Amino acid sequence: MRQTVHIVGAGLAGLAAAVSLSGSGWRVVVYDSAPQAGGRCRSYFDTTLGMTIDNGNHLLLSGNHAALSFLRRIGSEHSLQAEPCADFAFVDGATGQRWTLRLNRGRIPSWIFDPRRRVPGSVASDYLWLLPLFVARAGRVGDVIRTSGPVYDRFVRPLLLAALNIDPATASARLASAVVRGTIGGGGHACRPLIARAGLSAALVDPALRFIETHDGEISMGRRLRAFDFGDARVTRLNFSDGITEIAREDAVILAVPPTVAAELVPGLTVPTQFCAIVNVHFRVDPPSGMTAMVGVLNATTEWIFAFPGRLAVTVSDADRLLDLPRETIAEMTWKEVSAVARLDAVMPRWQVVRERRATFAATAEQDMLRPSAPTAYTNLVLAGDWTATGLPATIEGAIRSGQRAAELVSHPSSPTALWQ
Repeated sequence: MRQTVHIVGAGLAGLAAAVSLSGSGWRVVVYDSAPQAGGRCRSYFDTTLGMTIDNGNHLLLSGNHAALSFLRRIGSEHSLQAEPCADFAFVDGATGQRWTLRLNRGRIPSWIFDPRRRVPGSVASDYLWLLPLFVARAGRVGDVIRTSGPVYDRFVRPLLLAALNIDPATASARLASAVVRGTIGGGGHACRPLIARAGLSAALVDPALRFIETHDGEISMGRRLRAFDFGDARVTRLNFSDGITEIAREDAVILAVPPTVAAELVPGLTVPTQFCAIVNVHFRVDPPSGMTAMVGVLNATTEWIFAFPGRLAVTVSDADRLLDLPRETIAEMTWKEVSAVARLDAVMPRWQVVRERRATFAATAEQDMLRPSAPTAYTNLVLAGDWTATGLPATIEGAIRSGQRAAELVSHPSSPTALWQ
């Protein structure tokens, strides 16, 4: 009988682990309590708008190597629209000023020497103060670089806020360093936006499910794991709400659930305890002709606007301040900003507000230290999730990297990182 890997959680971390192990000699079984796979990265049909939307506006970049390898394996590498260049359009919501950052393709940042490509009001020497962030390993961003001036306000802060989902000045310098090294440190070649025009599920989730099932894997949705049974330093049974699954001695378990759930299931597990919200607002309106796929907005509630067929979508990071506001108030304030940026002279169209209260762990140095590594004290149990110690903030790239790492630990029992002997 083939060994079975039981993967609890069908978000991107769990799916990445399942895809990595499918066809490698393991029997793969994926469980999730939800009726739909994808976790926080999924699409659904919204009856208010009358169209399919994503629960959040997630962005991939051309330098996200783990995500791109996942897409190639599931045959979905062409499902994302790749922007031809690393160009980022911005609008100042207070003054109306517009500009576009245009990163050159190579690692040497020649774009900072061209006034037409760099941040307005900056000179090339203004970018030198960023260098300490590239090598930062501890402390807060505000302890490493100055958090003021045109380069920070108009470039670094929007970039880090989107990636870290927390005020960058208070964020972990180590995580911020990973972001800048993986993006602008790789040059424009690593920074081209990749956008799921047909939705996140169509690009990342549905092809993964088909891949798993094509390789004789099993997807079991609507099954809530209530507890593990442990014995002899290993997981022996999975106690689901609808029954018990025995775990053979040669089997493995990958736990890819949110951190609060993992802490309830695994005794003594340390996980992040503070979280930050993200708010997305969707408007059913055709983007104006010529509008770029994404626009950064400064000095406004709106931070990024994404243009999709028949829809404009807003993202607000570190959005705890919006959680107690009426949904209509959020829609009205963001529509005012969106219509100004898009130059739309129209009444507010049909809208939908999606609030993810615990979208990501708080990317502070203190919370980063609480992230556990993938191996556990139990010989056949491995963790996966963007909240584990991936070295990245809570992003799609981090989630997929964690799943691939968990699969590697499971599939190489004779390596120095063996799960069992």
